[in-house]
Amino acid sequence: MSLVLHGHPLASFCHKVLIALYENGTVFENRIVDLSDESSRADLFRFWPIGKMPLLRDEARDSTIPETSIIIEYLEQYYPGPVRLLPPEIDRALQVRLWDRFFDHYVQAPMQTIVSNRRRPDGTADEIEVAAAKATLATAYAMIEKQLADKQWISGEGFTMADCAAAPALFYAETLIPFSAEQPSLRAYYDRLLARPSFARVLEEARPYFKFYPYKERLPARFRDATE
Repeated sequence: MSLVLHGHPLASFCHKVLIALYENGTVFENRIVDLSDESSRADLFRFWPIGKMPLLRDEARDSTIPETSIIIEYLEQYYPGPVRLLPPEIDRALQVRLWDRFFDHYVQAPMQTIVSNRRRPDGTADEIEVAAAKATLATAYAMIEKQLADKQWISGEGFTMADCAAAPALFYAETLIPFSAEQPSLRAYYDRLLARPSFARVLEEARPYFKFYPYKERLPARFRDATE
């Protein structure tokens, strides 16, 4: 098989790329990385010494592609499907890239900061860092609510790379800072993302691993039964 995705079913950034792959029915091998296993770890690090997931390996072109947005754009270029995740028009493409970056930097990153602090030994969490991350999420939610006032998806009517970024970011972030009653557009958008078949498939595949999420008790009800 030409395409091999190295990742993990619980990782939100891996979800982002999986959504893109499932949107277009792209054929690939989904290779789960176990960083505690020396062989599995070495298989990732020999291609990308930074060791970050996901990582796409294209054996047919002898190419190694790291970083989620680059992976999705690579797929768009060399393995296109019926769903255009990046518009051809430059102005629309720039909007998609902007919101893709927005979700990665201002939703995913603070969400991961909060989760990583939860994983620290008792008494060692950086409360200032956590407070700053929560403030960033609150600001991001308000900006997303405004952006969605007249849109079905984050950059317009079509589902794009930016929505691939939004889905896992919001899924985990909502367990940390729930959406408020003053954010109906954000809540409706989140519900549309959950109902999207590509993301629903990603979450179903992640179900057996949700028991390892430190805020598992805050997951949507239908996933909490998988954490027992």
